[in-house]
Amino acid sequence: VQLVESGGGLVQAGGSLRLSCAASRSIFSLNVMAWYRQAPGKQRELVATITSGSNTNYADSVKGRFTISRDNAKNTAYLQMNSLKPEDTAVYYCNAPEIVTIGGNRYLDIWGQGTLVTVSS
Repeated sequence: VQLVESGGGLVQAGGSLRLSCAASRSIFSLNVMAWYRQAPGKQRELVATITSGSNTNYADSVKGRFTISRDNAKNTAYLQMNSLKPEDTAVYYCNAPEIVTIGGNRYLDIWGQGTLVTVSS
């Protein structure tokens, strides 16, 4: 099973981008989905999480600017990023702590390949 991200790119400060993360297989259970980011020379940090019941949590640095959402029918999570700042520049990664497929296979700590977001000043 894979998580496939899309939607990164170059944007000016104050602009918006929407990231998507889709699971590649038929999913039986995918409770938590999360977005992380890693800026050059820095550790990877948690940006936002969402449960299958749409409970959300955000890093303080993005509260009020970023919105995480999901479409359970499509096993897809989204990250709407508004009012972007140069310090939001990073590679953004999608993560699922646990995925169970229709075939009964259980996968742990699944990561996407990452998508680069660059915010120019």
